[in-house]
Order: sequence, then structure tokens, then C-alpha cells
Amino acid sequence: MPRRLPEKTKQSGRRPRRFRGRRYRSAPIFQSAPVKEGQELDLVIDDIGSRGDGVSRIQGYLIFVPRSKIGERVHVKIVKVNRKFAVAEKIN
Repeated sequence: MPRRLPEKTKQSGRRPRRFRGRRYRSAPIFQSAPVKEGQELDLVIDDIGSRGDGVSRIQGYLIFVPRSKIGERVHVKIVKVNRKFAVAEKIN
């Protein structure tokens, strides 16, 4: 036999909550990426990503560089730019 809830927890006579103003925060305004496709940069690899790619940052924007190690200084060319990150390749 199912248990019954106490009378004070039943929501039969309760009015719905009212929200004033916006209910949810609006999304932050998107700023353009600090890099562009085809741009060449000199970077220092700060970290390693989950797939083993080197990670560098410019103004908080992530740049992934395959086949690189932490502390390595690399000259790269930006191949692909997304909203939150970019992918670059090493230039010899």
C-alpha cells in the first residue's frame, strides 16, 4: 500500500510562484576570436589537452596545437577557428 504525504506538503491550494523581471540570465555577448584563419603566430605551449594536443591561450582563448609538448615554443598557422577555440598546425 503506498504511503500518503502529510497534509501540509500537498500543493493543492498553493498559488504558483511569480518571477519578476527575467527568469534566466541572458547569454553573454559573443566577442570575436582574437585570431583568424591563416594567421601565423609564435606561441608557448602551456598545457596538454585531453586528446594529447598542446594547448596555448591568447586572451583566454584556447588554441590547440597537435604534436607539441609543454614548454615548447612553436611557430604555428591557424587552420580552423571556432567560437571557443582554434586549431593550429606547426610550421617548420
